[in-house]
Order: sequence, then C-alpha cells, then structure tokens
Amino acid sequence: MQPTGAGYPIDLNVDYPDRDLNRLTTFFRIFVAIPILVILATVNGGSISFGNSRGGFVAAGGLLVVAPLLMIVFREKYPRWWFDWNFALLGFHNRIAAFLLLLRDEYPSTDEEQTVHLHMTYPDVQTQLNRWLPLVKWLLAIPHYIVLIALDIATLVVVIIAWFAILFTGRYPRWAFDFVVGVMRWHNRVLGYAFLLVTDDYPPFRLNA
Repeated sequence: MQPTGAGYPIDLNVDYPDRDLNRLTTFFRIFVAIPILVILATVNGGSISFGNSRGGFVAAGGLLVVAPLLMIVFREKYPRWWFDWNFALLGFHNRIAAFLLLLRDEYPSTDEEQTVHLHMTYPDVQTQLNRWLPLVKWLLAIPHYIVLIALDIATLVVVIIAWFAILFTGRYPRWAFDFVVGVMRWHNRVLGYAFLLVTDDYPPFRLNA
C-alpha cells in the first residue's frame, strides 16, 4: 500500500479499539498466540547471523535483505516481487506484534490487512536510491538501534500496565496505545531504511506519523 501523504515513505497505523477488549484472551495472550507464532516460524526461513560457518550476514528473519542489496548495488534494480514479499511478510509480523502487544484482540490473519495498516513505497531505484548507500545503511542506523533499545524496555512496562488496565476496565489506555504503535512504527522505518532498503531518507527520531 502506498502512503497517502507527503510524510516518510514507511508508515504504520493500528486502529484504536474503541470498545471493550476480550479480557480472557488478553489474560492468556501469549498462549493464545502460539499457533500463529508456529506458522510465522515456518514462514521465516532465514536468520540473522554474523561470522558463522555459512558466512556473514544472511537475512533478517524471512525478509529478503542481501539479495536486494546486491541487485541495487550491481544492477540498480529492486525486483518488484521481492518488494512485495518483504511487504507482505512485514505486514504479517506487524499483525502478530499488535496481537501480542494487546493492541487488538482479532486473531492475526496470514494475508488480510485487518486493522494493522502498513504503508511502504516501492522505490524507483535509479532515481530515488543511491546504489552504494545500502552498503553502509545498517551502520548509519546505529543511533536508532540505541534509542530503540530504550524504547523497547519502556514498551514492556507500558504493555504490562495496559494488560492490567484491560483486565480491570476492558480498555487499552489511549496514551499507552499511541506509544506502543509509535514504537512499532519506529521499528518499521528503521528496518525499511537499513535492511529492506526501500528508501534513502533517514528515519525520523519520532513516534508519530
């Protein structure tokens, strides 16, 4: 799906559940999610690895990383079906993440967008991407990794607070919801820039769209 505005070319939005959430599935969420996590594990064929017997950096989960990098550097191309694969799989990851983080209680679909809306623009490599920049994007994104570690710790605390709030009130506090979605959005932007290589625009240091 293409972004509708003039903002960053990678964005994520989750519909706020303006209703009571299911207290029972919230309480047992990690166990309820096991079947879809098994499916995700079967789809994710790769892994992140450094310096093992098979060589250097291989992939980020089941997402294609090295192949697009090589094509951009040597051919100035990003095959559309590789982009579509990464987009679809990243959307699946986000739906599962939203479920695990208690943002929604609809069971994650393997193919339908549902209430988790990922936007990512397909790049015109020759006019929008620097062919050599993919070699160092992962390095340039180091400041984001540091910030995201702190944000992930904060997210864990916020989700625990939200878990209790849902159990007692049935509602996900709006401030907590916006914060968690913002952290997810930040992760997607860094991933799209540094590893999926769909944009040369440096990710903004912000939670909002």
